[in-house]
Amino acid sequence: MTERDLEIYLRDLLKEPKYLVVVDDLWHREAWESLKRAFPDSKNSSRVIITTRKEDVAERANNKGFVYRLRFLSQEESWDLFCRKLLDVRAMVSAMERLAKEMVDKCGGLPLAVVVLSGLLSHKRGFEEWQEVKDHLWQNIKDDSIEVSCILSLSYNDLSIALKQCFLYFGIFPEDHVVHVDHILWLWMAEGFVPTGKEIMEDVVEGFLNELIRRSLIQVVRTFWEKVGKCRIHDLLRDLAVQKALEVRSLMFLDTDFLKMGLIKFHNVFQHLYVLYLEMRVDNMSIVPDAIGSLYHLKFLRLRAYESFPNLEYLSSCQNLQKLWLEGQIEKLPLSEQFPNSIAMMVLRYSELMEDPMSTLGMLPNLRNLDLFRAYGGKEITCIDNSFSQLEILRLDCLENLERWHLATSAMPLIKGLGIQCCPKLHEIPDRIKDVERTPFQ
Repeated sequence: MTERDLEIYLRDLLKEPKYLVVVDDLWHREAWESLKRAFPDSKNSSRVIITTRKEDVAERANNKGFVYRLRFLSQEESWDLFCRKLLDVRAMVSAMERLAKEMVDKCGGLPLAVVVLSGLLSHKRGFEEWQEVKDHLWQNIKDDSIEVSCILSLSYNDLSIALKQCFLYFGIFPEDHVVHVDHILWLWMAEGFVPTGKEIMEDVVEGFLNELIRRSLIQVVRTFWEKVGKCRIHDLLRDLAVQKALEVRSLMFLDTDFLKMGLIKFHNVFQHLYVLYLEMRVDNMSIVPDAIGSLYHLKFLRLRAYESFPNLEYLSSCQNLQKLWLEGQIEKLPLSEQFPNSIAMMVLRYSELMEDPMSTLGMLPNLRNLDLFRAYGGKEITCIDNSFSQLEILRLDCLENLERWHLATSAMPLIKGLGIQCCPKLHEIPDRIKDVERTPFQ
């Protein structure tokens, strides 16, 4: 829809019912002027709530409106919030409590300043380290309060190098963007933020995210089975991440009309990319294959196509590719030898394949994680002997026609996690993996 068509559609939709609409984070009066035409005044007590940080925007939005000014937290409320966010309140002796109260009082009742300060002090040990934080903050007091930017910067500087890299990565996403945890963890791994060691890479990056959350630098949006499923960064912290970031070797086109940016020759401009996140429309899809095939260093590739993908043979040139996410119809998978042997994780969504993909995917020598969502329309899948030799996690989701799953004796010897959802005709799974732990969907 064009903007005008969308306005007309929304207005017609809201003419009859009583509605409540919240328009969050307006910065300019002109933005509201262009939006309000879509909300009819049907004299039925419908309401529109606008949130903004700019008082003049609130006051000028509507001469019939009511402006509610959010107050700052009281000292008692600030202290209560600080203690609730502190990881171990019991370790706070009386001298430390006195220091903390002095710092909290200087936060001026700003919740973000209070929770970030609490996250910072949670990772400091003993009175002396808390005193060092206070001394630093007191050097930057203005008008008898601490600048929130000072607390944010101090919290950033307290991070390890690896955590700094992970935090800065959130600056890539647009303001208020909700991030799927799986996505950000894969991106961190593709960037090489995880030091080599004995620990499993996925566990390490999940620990990084939880550490940023404990420090109140990242906000939890949704949890699933006691694990964080979605998260985001506060816009002031995002501003800090953008300010601090000097070099990011990732490219995300969240606008499908990326051709208007004039970035056609990937191989000339972005030859050192590690990560590419791209949404393609029909009219710009033709430039993609050769361009992606030239990105030798690419480790993470996510493509989303509106209609179907062109052929995928260009993937064979991406010899360092570890994680591949394809969202859109695929007429036919390439042969297994045309996929890079380096692929460890693959997601196929809305592929609508009619040929069993397991014969091809099972031959990928390093594939450890496979996720199929509406990827196959057939009735059977067959995993032959010696296939999926490294596979650990398998998810089958919305394979609505699937009836039978044949699993050879030596296939999937390392499988440890299985998720099956919305496969209504699949009444039986192979005996050998009936006891495999069920893995959640997010």
